[in-house]
Amino acid sequence: VMNNVIGTGIKLQAQVMMQRGGKLDEAINDQIERAWGYWSYKSYCDVAGKLCFADIERMVVGAMCESGGVFVRMIRRPFGGSKIPFALQVIEADQLDEAYTGKSSAAGNEWRMGVEVDSFGRPIQYAFLAKHPGDSPFVGAPGKRHLMLPADEVLHLFISDRPGQTRGVTWFASAIKRLHHLTGYEEAEVVRARAASSLMGFITSPEGELMGDEVVDDQRVSNFQPGVFKYLQPGESVTVPQLDAPDGQFEPFMRAMLRATAAGVGMSYESCSRDYSQTNYSSSRLALLEDRENWKAIQRYLIENFHQPLFEAWLEMAVMGGKLNLPTYEAQPERYKRVKWCPRAWAWIDPQKEVAAYKEAVRCGFKTQAQVVAEQGGDINELMAERQAELELADELGIALDTDPRSEQVAALPEPPLTEVEDDIPEAEEDLIEDEG
Repeated sequence: VMNNVIGTGIKLQAQVMMQRGGKLDEAINDQIERAWGYWSYKSYCDVAGKLCFADIERMVVGAMCESGGVFVRMIRRPFGGSKIPFALQVIEADQLDEAYTGKSSAAGNEWRMGVEVDSFGRPIQYAFLAKHPGDSPFVGAPGKRHLMLPADEVLHLFISDRPGQTRGVTWFASAIKRLHHLTGYEEAEVVRARAASSLMGFITSPEGELMGDEVVDDQRVSNFQPGVFKYLQPGESVTVPQLDAPDGQFEPFMRAMLRATAAGVGMSYESCSRDYSQTNYSSSRLALLEDRENWKAIQRYLIENFHQPLFEAWLEMAVMGGKLNLPTYEAQPERYKRVKWCPRAWAWIDPQKEVAAYKEAVRCGFKTQAQVVAEQGGDINELMAERQAELELADELGIALDTDPRSEQVAALPEPPLTEVEDDIPEAEEDLIEDEG
């Protein structure tokens, strides 16, 4: 999930427009993007100095999948010598005290699973435990038990499945029982296969002999090893079951359980198991399309509920910290909040067919070049600027590229008329040309 949704990170593209002319203000946009890239280093964006912003994005998605939700605390103070007084702290869902029933901050509010909400269900504050409940107890002063954080400092990320939902549910809720059964079956199959491959035979002698056995709690225990024959006591007999391991049922059972698990999580069987032996091009493409629609929905949720609110809070602190010099920000803050988030894209199984389809769609007017580039996770402005720089460098070095669109345009130009050349032909040669014709 983390690789498909985040990849190497969701890229920011500032879209601040000029006050006149209707064009992008490239100077302001470059300043914002450079400041964002500067802040994204782990020393500045993470309070612990361990995670860069792309790592935080991946951790957020992983926690949403595993625990059903995650909290990101926005702390408005500098860390690691940053010039922007802003940093993030990722808090696990287990640290929220679900049993908290303290006094509400206003009449009409109520506590629901560690979250104080108003009469409309809007979060007001959160009751976090000062330490994670799984941490070892600290010997010494107990300190403060709860950490009360207002809602404007916390981004609570979870996929809501029903109206009025306060907390998220793990994405494995419908698949966890199947995974438990699958683990037990796999362990039983491994034990059966090892017993079937280790057991060789038994020997009964008149004297009787028991080798390699131990007595534990008044019970005899035999250890089976490959290539070992066991001696029995007189009168003892052994019935060896037909283990028949492997019997060919393990792999079909595993596939069936993984298919049900993948469907419960919202993935295809191929993406979950990495088993593409049962698919062809058409079925693989259909499965990928279904998966990517799911990934796109998660990307959209993150952009609207995590990236955009986070950016707006960061932008305010970057201006206050002096890292950004944005004229008229106090009077027109909404002008500078316009950004475009570019999530990761995916390559296709047969890129030649996909590129041909994109080309036809652009020529027919069904899509624009900007839409095609955006679907691949790029930006049309950066692409055109890099393309221009590439052609200028080729001209400077005297290199002719067969991908230069100008060469095709020159070849397509009509040939000029040969009026001047025809006037220079002598009359005798003209008569000869007519006779030969």
